[in-house]
Amino acid sequence: MNSESKAFLVISAHRSEYPNPITFRKGTPLVVGERYEGEEEWHDWFFCHCDGQQGGWVPAQIIGSAGDGTARALEDYTARELSVQAGDRLSGHRMINGWIWCVREQEGASGWVPLANLREA
Repeated sequence: MNSESKAFLVISAHRSEYPNPITFRKGTPLVVGERYEGEEEWHDWFFCHCDGQQGGWVPAQIIGSAGDGTARALEDYTARELSVQAGDRLSGHRMINGWIWCVREQEGASGWVPLANLREA
């Protein structure tokens, strides 16, 4: 995550649907599956699997080709989403493909939130 952050206000609630998000370290072998296709402006997300975990959505920028038909993680990553309510104030730290990594300052909880659910504060 970069050191610059922006303040955001949640304008519509978001609930995580993934209680056990995929989480891995740089260099982890990945099995890359389907590309996300939906009405939202969430481009370049792929459903990936790695050993010992349920699959999860991973941005294309984090998936690197190992050159032998396999893929490896280019950096540490977690697909953890942050459940938020309208009116919550968040600090946003990294934007990727329609989502932003946020921290709720009150208790320090962090995770991905759809950018469409936020406005700059």
